[in-house]
Amino acid sequence: MNIIVAVYSDWGIGYNGKQTIVLPEDRKLFREITDGGVVIAGRKTFEELRRPLPNRRNIVLTRDRAFSSDGAEVVYSVDEVLAAVASVDPGRVFVIGGGEIYRLFIPLCNLAYVTKIDATPLSDTFFPNLDGLPDWSILSEIEIRNTEFGMKYAQYVYSTIPEPKGDNHV
Repeated sequence: MNIIVAVYSDWGIGYNGKQTIVLPEDRKLFREITDGGVVIAGRKTFEELRRPLPNRRNIVLTRDRAFSSDGAEVVYSVDEVLAAVASVDPGRVFVIGGGEIYRLFIPLCNLAYVTKIDATPLSDTFFPNLDGLPDWSILSEIEIRNTEFGMKYAQYVYSTIPEPKGDNHV
């Protein structure tokens, strides 16, 4: 299972339930990576999207038993999410937020697609700093780029899968 997230310099991801800075370039990458896959979102994140994401299987995790949405599967526990994606290639399953959903699923994921935006807007929701977690390391990175608005960002793939060590010859 994978995580996909845009973070600010302090690993903030939003304020008052909204993503403070939205980069068109990041949204394009998000679409390319998740296209044809399964996306898992919390109810608030899903409602911020305003509709199910096209060409993806949308799963919404919520405590609100009255919540429903055309075009999305609604579940009420991590176990229900895991049951719903049990037959899906884990490389095609993406946790897309928000903060509480990321915290619930990060122990179950082994890849994280992270766009780091070189800015520090006011945030009240944060993603765990993968640079400070011993189980996570950068697998690949793209050089820092400038947006059409002059804002700098970089895209990384983090992994919990350890690199092979030593000689594996028998």
